[in-house]
Amino acid sequence: MNTEQYQQLEHIAQRRSIVAAVLTAAMMTVYFGFILLVAFWRDFMSTLLTTGLSIGIVLGALVIILAWLFTYVYVRWANTRYDTALARLQDSSTK
Repeated sequence: MNTEQYQQLEHIAQRRSIVAAVLTAAMMTVYFGFILLVAFWRDFMSTLLTTGLSIGIVLGALVIILAWLFTYVYVRWANTRYDTALARLQDSSTK
């Protein structure tokens, strides 16, 4: 592996770290925001939208859905950008 290829690999790894950090920060914000709402705004969270369905339950389900969505975003990004960049780099190093 030459210097240029090593720099490309470093750039690819840096982009992956940035994407992972942004999605992790977003998920932590959502999750800890939910926990803080449960801890400090119980009255708000226990407000019933309909019989048996409170705002807390809806927001809890939203936390789960957002976790799936963030996972999808990362997998989609990795499959379309990260893996293709690594494959191009590997092809260029075998030539």
